[in-house]
Amino acid sequence: MLVLAFDTATGVATVALVRDGAVLGERLTAAGRLLEDVEALLGAAGADRTDVEAIAAGTGPGRYTGLRMGLVTARALALALGVPVAGVSTLEALAAGAPGALPVIDARRREIFTLGPGSCVLRPGELALEPGRLCVGDGAVRYRDVLETAGAVVPPDDDPRHVPWARHHAGLARDFGPAERVEPIYLRAPDARVFPATPGKL
Repeated sequence: MLVLAFDTATGVATVALVRDGAVLGERLTAAGRLLEDVEALLGAAGADRTDVEAIAAGTGPGRYTGLRMGLVTARALALALGVPVAGVSTLEALAAGAPGALPVIDARRREIFTLGPGSCVLRPGELALEPGRLCVGDGAVRYRDVLETAGAVVPPDDDPRHVPWARHHAGLARDFGPAERVEPIYLRAPDARVFPATPGKL
């Protein structure tokens, strides 16, 4: 099965084309360039959009705007191509790329997203770590000092284990189905708020 996989939940987006477990191509990209890189991967693999049989999309947690862009793209492509979609946690994909490591994503507001059990959001200093625990992800890079002081091991900033590579989304994807079933993992409310209108004012 030819699976198109991508994740746009963090500061770096990734996209991959995977057939029956074999990676045909993979790229680091940006959420705004996702479709352009999808076309490039398909062309390099000698494939067409109509050859795609399923989509695996990152569901976060992560940056609100990037996450929404990725899931909207997944739904639009699934509708256009008539293929099923599976959502995959960005944290679980990070963990798959570094077996035994704790995935840590920068949640901004001086917080991180990590696995807890389950996905959770907390301050870096609240993370309970056993000495020598490997931590990966952009949150581990940003809060390196805090995590290393707590006993964690954080690879160098440019280590590829900090990236949620889309190939792992394809490998973890299960329960493919209608695109509308795939929901983002937010863990907290967005920064934007809707306030009631004041009578007589715009």
